[in-house]
Order: sequence, then C-alpha cells, then structure tokens
Amino acid sequence: MKPAEEHVAPIMTSHRAGLLGCRSCGRVWPETESRCHRCGASLVPPDRRSLQRVWAWWFAGLIMYLPANIFPMMSTQTFAGLAGSSESTILEGVVELIHYGNYDIAIIVFVASIVVPIAKFVAIAWLAMVAGRPATHDQAHTRLHIYEVVEFIGRWSMIDVFVVAILSALVQLGFVASIHPGPAAVSFALSVAFTMLSAQSFDPRLIWRGLPLRSRTDTEGQG
Repeated sequence: MKPAEEHVAPIMTSHRAGLLGCRSCGRVWPETESRCHRCGASLVPPDRRSLQRVWAWWFAGLIMYLPANIFPMMSTQTFAGLAGSSESTILEGVVELIHYGNYDIAIIVFVASIVVPIAKFVAIAWLAMVAGRPATHDQAHTRLHIYEVVEFIGRWSMIDVFVVAILSALVQLGFVASIHPGPAAVSFALSVAFTMLSAQSFDPRLIWRGLPLRSRTDTEGQG
C-alpha cells in the first residue's frame, strides 16, 4: 500500500471551484460574472502579470529611499544663521537623540525610519517572488500573515516626516531659531508612499493560487 502522503488531495480554492473574489468588498462570484453586484467593482482574475505594478512601485520606493538617508532630513538655524546652522540625516538624528539621553525616541525613530522601511522592502520583494508558486496550506498562511503585517505597518512609516513637519510648524521663532525640513523629507515621504502603493498593488489571491497539495499535518489528521 502506498504511503499516506502519496494520496494527498489538492486543496479546494475559489479558483478551482470556478469562483472569483472581488478585491474591493471581498464578495465571491462565479467566474462568468464580470462585475461585482454588491459594490460595482470589476472582477479581475488573479494574474501574475499584476506583479509588474508591484515591482515598478517597489523599485520607485527603493530609489527614493537612498537619497532619504543620504541627504539631511532637517535643517536648524539659530539667530538667522549667525550663531550657526546644522543639518542632520536620519541616522545623525538618531545618534544626536542618543547623545542627549532620549533613548526611547531614538529607538522609535530608528525602528520607524530604518528597520521598518528595509523590512517592508524585503517582505514585499519576497512575496512578489513566491506569489503563485507551489506551497502547502501552512506556507500560504505564513505568506498571508506577512502581507497583513506589511499592510498594517505601512501607515506608521511616516513618523520621521511627521516629526519634521511638527517641529517646522512649532519652532519658528524668527530671528532666534527656526527649523526647516531638508530634501530628505520629500524623498522619504515619496519612498513610503511608493512602497505603500507597491503593497496595495499586490494581489493576495495569488498566495492561494499555489496550493497544489494539502500539508502533511492535515493529511495525517485525516488518516
């Protein structure tokens, strides 16, 4: 008699059942339908060619992320520049916060401005590369969880831009002192926006297109 894993049955997905999910409201319709009757959105089947948009926004975000870390994020002037002016990049700002003992804020800025953007680039690139490829049920769930995390943390990546914007609005003391956003602020904001568009362009339905077999754990449980 053949081993149990050789009798593994394919997992039933909406694609194999002849159904098509709406990306706007989530309602499932037969493949013969071209428009969602609930929200009116067009029904488009999952296609790996949609990953071209994901990669396009991804590369745009990566290109803008480089000057965001090279150029100064914030420029400070005291006494109209007579007493001196200083410019700091993201990393220099973190080091300065640590120097003045603001460890909590330094950690938040470092995580939000360095760790999170790099992690998003890696996660989106990995999801785009494995989308539609064979996977077990457990692997597909792992990919879905990573996608949900990327979607959730995207809105919190603008903390550096928010800090600069608040300081620029509050610290305008005329001749005494003033703070202005640097060129990196625009680059960083565009990088965050592009990576968010890249994540939103990813079709999570492609995760389930690569489920040819059930996981071994599910098979043993059925036996």
